[in-house]
Amino acid sequence: MTSQITPYLHFRDDAREGMSFYQRVFGGDLTMSTFEEFEMSNDPVEKLKIMHAQLIAPNGLVLMGADTPTKMDFNPGDSISIALSGDDEDLLTSYYNGLAEDGTIVEPLAKSPWGDSFGMLRDKYNVNWMVNITGAGADAAGQAPATAETPAGLAGEGNAPDNPSAPNPAVL
Repeated sequence: MTSQITPYLHFRDDAREGMSFYQRVFGGDLTMSTFEEFEMSNDPVEKLKIMHAQLIAPNGLVLMGADTPTKMDFNPGDSISIALSGDDEDLLTSYYNGLAEDGTIVEPLAKSPWGDSFGMLRDKYNVNWMVNITGAGADAAGQAPATAETPAGLAGEGNAPDNPSAPNPAVL
């Protein structure tokens, strides 16, 4: 069982350009998926925007990114999250729950459309986190502390995986 931590960059309408730039700088293989490919937005303006991109450089560096959906706020200074991913459900669920203490749940840890369990939160220090548990079942839902609050308008906004094979439909 493994876990990893990865920077996740958030863009406003230029993720394709930004991630292509990083590929030129770092080299490696870049994969990108659109909102349309995974039917994650009903907004026709967003259909070709990048829902999830992942760059794997020859030296093992991994960088992920996505366009921020139009309905979500975008603050350039807050344009990064830390993505925790792997297949150790107990460990990653404990990370999610620990980071959620005195923080804000943005997306509850639950089964996602791509088959993994996924959740997003902002910890008590205003650091954005995304947790993706590969192949985990819906049993991970409800693991967040009862004291955490979901910001108005963000519940059910979609999920954002940090799994190399999965899309990222929403960002913090």
